Amino acid sequence: MAAIEQEYVRLHPKSARLYDRGKELFPDGVTHDTRRLNPFPLYVTHAKGSRKWDVDGQEYVDYRMGHGSLLLGHSHPEVIKVVNSQMEKGTHYGACHELELEWAKWVTQLIPSAEKIRFHSSGTEATLMAMRMARAYTEKTKIIKFNHHFHGWNDYMVPGSGGVLGGIPGEILDTVIVIPDTDVGIVEQTLKNDDSVAAVIVEATGGHMGAYPIDSAFLHQIREVTKKYEVIFILDEVVTGFRVSPGGAQYRYGVTPDLTTMAKILAGGLPGGAVAGRADIINMIEDGRISHPGTFNANPLSAAAGAKVMEMISTQPINETADAMAQRLKDGLNQLLTTMEIPGCCSGVASMIHLRIGKAHECDKEICNLTREELDEINSRPIANPLRLALFNAGVDATNCSLVSAVHEPQDIDYTIDAYERAFIKLREEDVL
Repeated sequence: MAAIEQEYVRLHPKSARLYDRGKELFPDGVTHDTRRLNPFPLYVTHAKGSRKWDVDGQEYVDYRMGHGSLLLGHSHPEVIKVVNSQMEKGTHYGACHELELEWAKWVTQLIPSAEKIRFHSSGTEATLMAMRMARAYTEKTKIIKFNHHFHGWNDYMVPGSGGVLGGIPGEILDTVIVIPDTDVGIVEQTLKNDDSVAAVIVEATGGHMGAYPIDSAFLHQIREVTKKYEVIFILDEVVTGFRVSPGGAQYRYGVTPDLTTMAKILAGGLPGGAVAGRADIINMIEDGRISHPGTFNANPLSAAAGAKVMEMISTQPINETADAMAQRLKDGLNQLLTTMEIPGCCSGVASMIHLRIGKAHECDKEICNLTREELDEINSRPIANPLRLALFNAGVDATNCSLVSAVHEPQDIDYTIDAYERAFIKLREEDVL
């Protein structure tokens, strides 16, 4: 066993024991594919602000941030207050309630495309409904998506996302066209040759939260070509909504899709998703062309948290603070890579950060200019797991993709840069770096 792994095992005996129990209950011992970690994942007891603590009492500066749902950090007192207040009134009315109106009001004020909205329980549900709406509206069947772009685990969106296709009928796979996101000409040629396409769906900053980044000009090109061929443009803002700006990527880049999918920050860290967009498309639920039940649609707890977070984003410098801390981290890590003569870069839009190690190159602090082939090569290197273990050992929970919140402070960022330096030294000692 390598020294990094030995130290990790030494620091986390209770997590190891809990994982043994987890393996008896869950496949791979975990309840989310990305929570897999070799030799075992951490078990967390509580979190506050920018920090969280595990069952062994170890403390971490956190950049997972609820898989991106916590722009205001863990257990924000304002969010706790409104959720606790709602808990006392009821968790599920099985009826309409005023909070859903408040929640929707903030979303429609912030998101440029949101003429009407329908709430769901997750991002996967939101993309599934957006595609159903597009197919019903156009009376066509096929969806174009892009290689590496992730839109949840529903059957239609697994192809091209890196997921396994087991259990997905071939008839469904035949309705999905996966193409590269490097040339809008490929999109136009596909639409020209196939008149059965209902929609084009795209992650707003590129595949896997921008791990495979796209320039904003590509979004405008998609908007133009979908209008030309009368195809629905679905912008997936499950991650970027309310993060890259209060109005999402569409506000930041000035592009208005037909439909927008949202989740994560939308519900203030609680379960929740939504499809918003053109009223004539959303209103197909109203005129009976599609149906949409859902036990937890606009759940009062999620509505309370979501409305409060939307209000705070609208009235306070939440995004500016998170972006400034992310910039401080990007600058510090890029300087560290230079000082330690490690080929790579740290870049990303707003408060999303992507670390790419293994190839010398120059890029700006937002959009990495490596080719898709070069990114594939970097992502296939066996560095992610040992780096994560080394960072855990140094008191930081971060991955190649990290998410900064508005409650991260300069001392958190400086501590994190120091932790990366210690982790890089350990990786070099083991000839991993």
